[in-house]
Amino acid sequence: MKHQRGVALSGLLFWSVVLFFFSIVGIKIAPTVIEYYKIKKDCKAVVAQIGKDATVADVKKSFDRFADIDSLDFKSDQLDISKENGQIVISFAYEKRIPLFANVSLVIEYQGSTLER
Repeated sequence: MKHQRGVALSGLLFWSVVLFFFSIVGIKIAPTVIEYYKIKKDCKAVVAQIGKDATVADVKKSFDRFADIDSLDFKSDQLDISKENGQIVISFAYEKRIPLFANVSLVIEYQGSTLER
């Protein structure tokens, strides 16, 4: 006698729900991750473009131009600008709260710097 092979309907429904849940979470997280990488790219572009003797106001103005081009909600007031070894260093840290369903939210803490590779 042959044994049946395949997936039971209950197993199919269970894994469909799990896949659906993780797909929804991924769809909600993806825009914040993309925004993080755009902020990091813009910070590195500002450091590459601006001179070593630029002021904090010059750096913020240059970043705001890049942020406008990329349509970012992130503003230059949230940047920490400093100099290390004569080089301008831009760092940032912020958190995003992503509502998932009902009263459940996901909080992601992003941070980056132009010193990171």
